[in-house]
Amino acid sequence: MDVAVILSTYQWPRALELTLWGYAVQSHRDFQIVIADDGSGDETADLLEKVRAETGLEILHVWHEDRGFRKCEILNRAILATDCPYLIFSDGDTIPRSDFIETHLSYAEPGHFLAGGYIKLPRSVSECIGIEEVRSGEATTLSWLRRRGFRPGRRALRFVPRPLGLILDCITPTPARWHGNNASTWREYLLAVNGFDMDMGYGGQDAALGDRLENLGIKPKRIRHRAPAVHLYHERPWRDPAMVRRIAELRKEIRSTGDRWAQNGITEVDQSTGRVHWV
Repeated sequence: MDVAVILSTYQWPRALELTLWGYAVQSHRDFQIVIADDGSGDETADLLEKVRAETGLEILHVWHEDRGFRKCEILNRAILATDCPYLIFSDGDTIPRSDFIETHLSYAEPGHFLAGGYIKLPRSVSECIGIEEVRSGEATTLSWLRRRGFRPGRRALRFVPRPLGLILDCITPTPARWHGNNASTWREYLLAVNGFDMDMGYGGQDAALGDRLENLGIKPKRIRHRAPAVHLYHERPWRDPAMVRRIAELRKEIRSTGDRWAQNGITEVDQSTGRVHWV
């Protein structure tokens, strides 16, 4: 097996179940799921057992205890837990279109990372999505979402077929950067920058990894219109404006100095703690 999908999650089994069913119906079938669990309780572990039995997905559960927002650390643990050479990153509340993995693998290229995006759904539309809507593919189609009240505006362009998406990705002025819920690259490149910076909280920590990859010479390739995924609505109580400002300042420093190495990253993970097991 050459590819693993790393999904971060915390205490939201309903969203994780819908997301996993999105991967159960992928056009590309040979992949591993790695759940980067930032301290969820038994309900999530029980859900993974249930979904594994129902879907046949190969699921590796990487967990550490809940000590606040430690997404960067659990992602580093997930990178260490898999030996797949190519890694796709997303979140446990983001449902992929059925060709999501196929698209990432189609455009994977040495010396590059793929920079995707996502479509945020409002609460009312998110609550309409169930397992059947995910299995059928309806939950990631513009027509179905519109019938449920979604008004995407210009974001409707995110749902175009891949050939048209290629054109849009070539002409869009939006910079290509690492998005934690839709990005991919080779594991060796992530190790070369020491993974995610565990000193960072929520608010741009994923993009900081992309900054270091670019400083290393790994070029971003935009696929935001070719690999759509829908993001289920949720609040962000962990968002700390002070941390967001601090990360923005750190990113400026990373870019200006050419920093290529997270000082508190993968090599600093305490592997005697946490838990890794096949579901």
